[in-house]
Amino acid sequence: MKLYIANITCGGCARGVTATIKSIDANANVNIDVENKIVDLETIEPTQVILDALAEDGFPAEVR
Repeated sequence: MKLYIANITCGGCARGVTATIKSIDANANVNIDVENKIVDLETIEPTQVILDALAEDGFPAEVR
């Protein structure tokens, strides 16, 4: 899935997003394009679980 996260502005943000996703699915494949604010994610978890966790951690996301 691809997610757009408007408030990813730096590597620190990207590490935070990755940590949130990995806390739910340790085997997730996460690639983040900070410049375009896009997260390319492969996970077995339901999309809504990921979206809820990211929003809770301050990174509200939209599916693209």
